[in-house]
Amino acid sequence: MEVKEALLKRRSTRKYSDKEISDEQIDELLHAAMSGPSACNKKPWEFYVIKNKETLKSLQKATPFSKINAPLAIIVVGNLNHSLPLWLKDFWVQDCSAATENILLRATDLGLGSLWCGIYPQKNPVKIIQQILGLNERMIPLNIIYIGYKDEENEPRDQYDKKYVHFIN
Repeated sequence: MEVKEALLKRRSTRKYSDKEISDEQIDELLHAAMSGPSACNKKPWEFYVIKNKETLKSLQKATPFSKINAPLAIIVVGNLNHSLPLWLKDFWVQDCSAATENILLRATDLGLGSLWCGIYPQKNPVKIIQQILGLNERMIPLNIIYIGYKDEENEPRDQYDKKYVHFIN
């Protein structure tokens, strides 16, 4: 699949079949994630791969938007011990967001559906996910990415709108 095709085909999927995701596919997703850019190459990301059904059910309680039945979730976590210092510390959000988008695009390329469910900066969902995963306060869950075989089909789309583009010559 060409990059442009993946960009247009990538859509938020909320309905999944029960078919499991293979370990090889998970490996592909994580390789894609870690191919993303990182400020000063700090790589402040960690990835929690959840296949356990009880843990997946626990995640559904994190936010009203995380009530998704998918066979796999990857939680992207910012490890502040690996972030930039001082006023640059919040670049972990950009690094982990780039990794997230790479996962979404690779999932599309593999014929899988995915959904980015934001957690940070919501305080209560962050605490819930930290408790579920046993994370300390320096490990901040940015999002839950639900992944699976689609049980719904969304048409590819181009959302380009030139009113949001400003050329300065």
